Amino acid sequence: MGERGGFLKYKRIVPSQICVSERIAYWDEFAIRQPEEEIKSQAARCMECGTPFCHTGDYIGNAISGCPANNLIPEWNDLIYRGLWKEAYERLIKKTDFPEFTGRVCPALCEGSCTAGLYNDPVTIKNIEKEIIERAFENGWIKPQIPRSRTGKKAAVVGSGPAGLALAYKLNREGHHVSVFERDDRPGGLLMYGIPNMKLDKKKVVMRRVDLLAAEGIEFVLNTDVGKDIGLDDMIKEYDAVALCTGSTVPRDLNVSGRELDGIYFAVDYLKQSTRGILSHKKPGISAKDKDVVIIGGGDTGTDCVATGIRQRAKSVTQLEIMPRPFPFRQIDNPWPEWPKIEKVDYGQEEAISLYGEDPRKYLTTVTSIIPDQNGHVRAVQTADVSWIKDGSGRRVPALVKDSESVIRADMVLIAMGFTGTEDYCFTEVGVKKETRGSIYTDPGSFSTNIDKVFTAGDARRGQSLVIWAMSEGKRAADEINQYLIRSI
Repeated sequence: MGERGGFLKYKRIVPSQICVSERIAYWDEFAIRQPEEEIKSQAARCMECGTPFCHTGDYIGNAISGCPANNLIPEWNDLIYRGLWKEAYERLIKKTDFPEFTGRVCPALCEGSCTAGLYNDPVTIKNIEKEIIERAFENGWIKPQIPRSRTGKKAAVVGSGPAGLALAYKLNREGHHVSVFERDDRPGGLLMYGIPNMKLDKKKVVMRRVDLLAAEGIEFVLNTDVGKDIGLDDMIKEYDAVALCTGSTVPRDLNVSGRELDGIYFAVDYLKQSTRGILSHKKPGISAKDKDVVIIGGGDTGTDCVATGIRQRAKSVTQLEIMPRPFPFRQIDNPWPEWPKIEKVDYGQEEAISLYGEDPRKYLTTVTSIIPDQNGHVRAVQTADVSWIKDGSGRRVPALVKDSESVIRADMVLIAMGFTGTEDYCFTEVGVKKETRGSIYTDPGSFSTNIDKVFTAGDARRGQSLVIWAMSEGKRAADEINQYLIRSI
């Protein structure tokens, strides 16, 4: 696939970005589109692998290696190299429904298992995927595909995040009437309110796809909270199938003294308020302007909080991470084609380094208490260093390092420690079973819950995960629901 020996001839070139000093002044996406010839040369680096791992989506070393959607990556790389953009688009959508999302926010598991990356740099798969879908939109190849006939069956999808959209898309294509219920004022779930606009543009990208789905016949019912505005039991009576795609939205909390103080927020609430402000052209309800901000959590959500705080003109931003600093290169126990557990400087850290002169992350650090001012507002956080030791069962657990306490000034604290499961108020009334880890129970390999006609997919089923996993689960759940529906036609 691609040019024979192209991986030796061409170096990896990622898209340029608008410089930090300019991009932090606004909320738009900041990657600069590459010229066609440059994209073609990047696709030419694909190696004609005898056994490509980029599209496998298999578990290796307790983590997925390659694309969970099994994207036909070598095939569309070859087509791009030959300038066959429309054919590449047709191959791309064989496996993934919304590549404009994954081409922007996916961590690119595919690139972690690219053979070219074994001793050199991997192919720029993620950016090529984004270029294919954007050119497809620009050239008018993407038009509403309205089913020629309808089955008469009605399906309800609760939640309009990536799993819900993928599930609704496929069920609608099968000819079923699909209604998507969303409790917020705009559709998209995590895509709309959980990811900042500079990573995923809401109007140009998210709503572009939602409008297309609506044109294909999918009904979006907004500002409707299932379990409060409408009961799930009533939905089960009205619809032939109901899919719970409610995500993993219960944030993990911080159990320390001072947690009750003003000025402490969950990261998801902070990011949501920020996006609401951008879309409504109003000041957000929660702002970091002129504040010393401490973010507890070193993952992608924490990084998004760093970048958001910078754009709101925070005085300073500090990101605390309980885990050790990753190595700059693979270790012997993390060989290719496993996902490389190496240090990266993401866009938020890059911006903080440029603006404040240092990386905002402090590793092996945990918060032990939050210190108030005289008005009951947060004034500072007390931290301690952490070491990781093995407990009696052999598990690695954090332990506080003696005499390592320090105090960090903070006017705002954001908790970005992940999520513990799905909110259950919308389905407990009908007896849908949950697992101990907080997700909705299904039998292995199935998307059916313990209640007839009720299914689930995405983070609500598997726990906090990636957008590509949610989309993949939505598609597979739609297959199961479709078989359930057509059996009764």
